Amino acid sequence: MRPNRVKALWRENKDVKAAWTITGDPLTTEILANSDFDAILIDMQHGFTIGPERAGTLLQVISTTDAVPMVRVPWNDPVHIQYVLDAGAYGVIVPLINTPEDAARAAGATRYPPIGYRSIGANRVEFYAGDNYLQESNDEIICLVMIEHIDAVGRIDEIAKVPGIDGFFIGPGDLALSLGLAPGMGASDARFQAACQRVLDAARANGLVAGIAPHSAKDARVRVDQGFTFCPFGSDWGFLAEGAEAALRDFGG
Repeated sequence: MRPNRVKALWRENKDVKAAWTITGDPLTTEILANSDFDAILIDMQHGFTIGPERAGTLLQVISTTDAVPMVRVPWNDPVHIQYVLDAGAYGVIVPLINTPEDAARAAGATRYPPIGYRSIGANRVEFYAGDNYLQESNDEIICLVMIEHIDAVGRIDEIAKVPGIDGFFIGPGDLALSLGLAPGMGASDARFQAACQRVLDAARANGLVAGIAPHSAKDARVRVDQGFTFCPFGSDWGFLAEGAEAALRDFGG
């Protein structure tokens, strides 16, 4: 089976450079995937009307490069997870995980028996992943569960014990909302900072990955220096807007 480059970087304690594709456009995704990122994340949850058919196309586009194709599915639903894994995703980020039971549902859909309950069927992943996918995918495929509510933080030690998850991915906007804060205001709030630290500590204590969605590349570096090991920064949408704004500033007038 084709090795998962992101997992290899984690094992080597090296930075993972990852970015989002949220436009749903194959060409912009192809440009992004050819820009030396280690992983490209397809955002089915908050991307622009990215359903399973479009996600499948984007997975094919990304797989022409060395970038690892990953997907944030729209919901903790085994149907969504099965679609993207069968189409060649090498990792899923599953939103709205608040309990160990939620985490077990996500992990189970990602793993074949006896670890999980993922169904086997011939699909495109056989061409992308190569031989021995069935035998090796439980070890190579990534399952990160999103921690987006303070209630989930309160149960983070239980969630960390769920077999089959590789780690946590903090959604800072929703976590802030659950604390009564406006999105983007968490960085200056002690409760928010403590919640993030608790998730990071639980990941470290259990040999798991700790990820968070930063608000910029500079913030991603701050988070990596803090100890987070998966901080995808930027998106095709954002890079396009930033590039246009920079060109207009340079032109002046």
